[in-house]
Amino acid sequence: MSYDYKEDEELQELLRKRAAEEQKRLAQQEAQRKQIQEQKEAILRSIMTQEARLRLKNIELVKPELAEALKDQLIALARSGRIPTPITDEMLKQILEQVVGSQRRDFKITIKERGWK
Repeated sequence: MSYDYKEDEELQELLRKRAAEEQKRLAQQEAQRKQIQEQKEAILRSIMTQEARLRLKNIELVKPELAEALKDQLIALARSGRIPTPITDEMLKQILEQVVGSQRRDFKITIKERGWK
């Protein structure tokens, strides 16, 4: 049984092509993600004061998921006209309290006495 090097070269070429296509697809996805992020930032710059943007950046450092959800919510509220622009730091604090307050769960701990006094 002889080994055919030509088939091996063809296989390697197919693998290289597939890897190149995958890299291209990933690069396109990354470029699209960056473009969307830049659009969000541009919208936020236009609807928020500098102090509010600074507070949002600080939140993003501590809780990135919360900051991203808050950004999406602020953009949606501004687009629908349900919130006056520019959004000030005080308005952002109020919105943040509502968002965090709705996510916070109250825990009630009850201690039942056992019979081992």
